[in-house]
Amino acid sequence: MAMILDGHIHLTDGDPAPDALLTDLAAAGVGGGVLISQRPACFDRTSPRPAQPPAVRLQHVLDWCAAGMNLYPLFWIDPLEPDALDQVALAVSRGIAGFKVICAHFPPGHPDALRTFRAIADAGRPILFHSGILWDGQPSSQFNRPAGFEALLDVPGLRFALAHISWPWCDELIAVYGKFLNALGRSRAAPVEMFVDITPGTPPIYRQRALTDLFTVGYDVADHVIFGSDCHAPGYNTWWAKEWLQRDAEILTGLDLGQDALDKVQGENLRRFLGLTDQRAERAIPRPGA
Repeated sequence: MAMILDGHIHLTDGDPAPDALLTDLAAAGVGGGVLISQRPACFDRTSPRPAQPPAVRLQHVLDWCAAGMNLYPLFWIDPLEPDALDQVALAVSRGIAGFKVICAHFPPGHPDALRTFRAIADAGRPILFHSGILWDGQPSSQFNRPAGFEALLDVPGLRFALAHISWPWCDELIAVYGKFLNALGRSRAAPVEMFVDITPGTPPIYRQRALTDLFTVGYDVADHVIFGSDCHAPGYNTWWAKEWLQRDAEILTGLDLGQDALDKVQGENLRRFLGLTDQRAERAIPRPGA
């Protein structure tokens, strides 16, 4: 069995404690994962304290991951901030593995956002997007439905993931995934590669249906699905992560996907999303009537 990686861990306040985190991860059967930096300033209006400056947040996540040990830093960026391109350049120069974006106050296709996304794609880094209902205390669903991310077709070479299976719009997410697959045969530009982050999201009563629909719709998805927990560090919730890993394994095993597919979902696909492996994915292009 391959190493299990958690593709969705949020950093909160507190000094970096990677050794303690690795101990908590190991207790859940997890060998490492993605650490998302603290939030940008656009969330100050719903938070008890102001955000740290970008350079401080960047250093914080890098310090968490400095020991290596399969911990990969993602920098949470507001692509509309005036110095967003400078933030991208600095983060890339410091060795950031990728970027996190929540479209809380803008659509994914906003011109300034697309400019930032193109800089990230040009640097060879992926973007993890929130998608689905956003618990931010603000009216933001209009910016986080899966169909809005069709705008990323105009960002050649981008690797991106939509988190939370876009719950409650899981069917829409699957349709958008199919559209990005179909687009592979329609453009001469560098392909855009979409991943599905199955971090809950989905309440347990919806999980069986969501994963069944995703894996049996008929699209090549096995190489593009990533497990995540949405846990925090410090204070990684071992019980929560173990429960979701077990639940997902039971569902996927019940779909007769086999250990190879489970290994991809629980770790190997995350490594490919981050550009840590040269392994290529199988992607048949869906066409009407074919």
